[in-house]
Amino acid sequence: MRVADLADLSIEELSNIQITSVSRHAERLSDAPASIFVITGEDIRRSGATRLAEALRLAPNLEVARVSASSYAISARGFNNTVANKLLVLIDGRTVYTPLFSGVFWDAQDVMLEDVERIEVFSGPGASLWGANAVNGVINVITRRASDTQGAFAYGQAGSLDRGAGARYGGAEGNVSYRAYGRVFDIFNTSTANGTTQSDAWSKAQVGFRADWGTAVNGFTLQGDGYRGSLDQVTDQNSHISGSNLLGRWNRSLAGWGSLQVQAYVDQTERDIPGVFAEHLNIFDFEFQHGLNSIGRHRLTWGGGYRYGYDHVSNGAVLSFLPAYQRMRWANVFAQDEIALKENLQLTLGTKFETNYYTGTEPLPSARLAWKLRPQTLVWGAASRALRAPSRIDRDFFVTAGPTQFAGGPDFASEVVEVYEIGYRDQPLPQVTYSISVFHNIYDKLRSVEPVSATTSVLGNKMEGTGDGLEAWGSYQAARNWRLSAGVFFLRQRLSFKSDSGDSSVSAAGNDPAHQWLLRSSLDLPNRTQLDIAVRRVGALPNPSVPAYTAVDVRYAWQLLRELEFALVGQNLFASSHAEFGNAATRSEMARGAYAKLRWTY
Repeated sequence: MRVADLADLSIEELSNIQITSVSRHAERLSDAPASIFVITGEDIRRSGATRLAEALRLAPNLEVARVSASSYAISARGFNNTVANKLLVLIDGRTVYTPLFSGVFWDAQDVMLEDVERIEVFSGPGASLWGANAVNGVINVITRRASDTQGAFAYGQAGSLDRGAGARYGGAEGNVSYRAYGRVFDIFNTSTANGTTQSDAWSKAQVGFRADWGTAVNGFTLQGDGYRGSLDQVTDQNSHISGSNLLGRWNRSLAGWGSLQVQAYVDQTERDIPGVFAEHLNIFDFEFQHGLNSIGRHRLTWGGGYRYGYDHVSNGAVLSFLPAYQRMRWANVFAQDEIALKENLQLTLGTKFETNYYTGTEPLPSARLAWKLRPQTLVWGAASRALRAPSRIDRDFFVTAGPTQFAGGPDFASEVVEVYEIGYRDQPLPQVTYSISVFHNIYDKLRSVEPVSATTSVLGNKMEGTGDGLEAWGSYQAARNWRLSAGVFFLRQRLSFKSDSGDSSVSAAGNDPAHQWLLRSSLDLPNRTQLDIAVRRVGALPNPSVPAYTAVDVRYAWQLLRELEFALVGQNLFASSHAEFGNAATRSEMARGAYAKLRWTY
């Protein structure tokens, strides 16, 4: 099935899309025993999203809050803030979290959105396969093979909030397909509620390539990216980010012995915030995976990996990381066995043993049961253990502000969660599909701030609690040219401190809405035109308090020629602005905006 045909797929065909995030091998979406939502490349195009972080708003099982022109808070199942650390993000198999705080700098992570095949958003723990930090979810961004992006493509856009342009060219020589791309954008300053302009504009340029030899089953992929960006600051000195990566992946079919995948990449990033700190990080990562398709009633997947990081921080006058230089190593082995108990009943047992730099080796087990009531009806349940391993901010961080001192905890341990889930996925009619899941999370050893004297505090592990929630979404093909989609998320967290803790506020753990929902309509009109409308409602945030808001986005596109498309996109049309995160006195307001975009494909 070619990715280019996704726009023409029926609801039934979409449920058969092959995904890999749940089991680390290809399986139908309708068979996956997990809470997983797939954003297709066509979904992204019709949403009008211009950056990866904005495209993630399409997943109803994610919390996405824009904090400033360049900064986002993104998480799953709670604990959301600008340094959220319980969500693992991969781009074409490359893990992009920073060991500085176990989270993602979203201003540094982007792709050519037109090259995205799909984004698999797996909410819930994925630690038994993906390792530490896959606590509340996994985002897996998968781009298209070079053979699916042949020819030339270019776009340009301009509007009231930003502007950008990009181009790509793909070709083939023998059994080798390749592509190269480049893109640039400028994001304008945001403003506060009283109209004061924030000095937070940013610009970024990114280039990259991909080459594929052979097929997806028997072949080799080499790809890489490089970027550089500038972020405005209140001072005259702007912040700068830059980075590059190179990844190689080899797939080999072993016939009766299953399949083998070997992958390695290097990733270099730099971040310079004048007067605060600068970081230079180099990562080397290697992993292999072997899958045995059938051993009687068993399907076994196993593998391992090694990761090395060299982090150098140039400390500022107020905050610092000590030691400034740190060499870190991680290693893991994992195994998963899918056992066919009956023809329609499958038990999946898996575990990963991961060694991290700070706490040594820890087990990450899981068990999943899938019951196929009918070909398109799945009931599933899961029990898992996951952890968030310590990062440099937990152990090596120091802040001095006058007489007050704050430091990482020398004995800071891994944060732990035990998760119990049940879910139901069904396609009762060819035009209708939906998924519902509920979860109960039991957290222990969460990060707390513990006073050791009147002027000194350190990080500890004395917060605990539970999180309960419901995730649901569905799609309805109302007519051949009209598709409706909806999603909703409810969350209730109860966090508290242990009796011997000196902390007094749980707000630092995250700031999450109790509910959110999303409605989308995609309509193909006569004369080669399209109308897309999205309405999202996000509940109020408790601390710091942010009012609930409703955002309405509209896209109208006209296929002028077979090779040329013109689109008008309106954002937040029914309100002049709204806040999504931060303190009332200083937070940015996300303003109403619009832009025009021209796409050319040859």
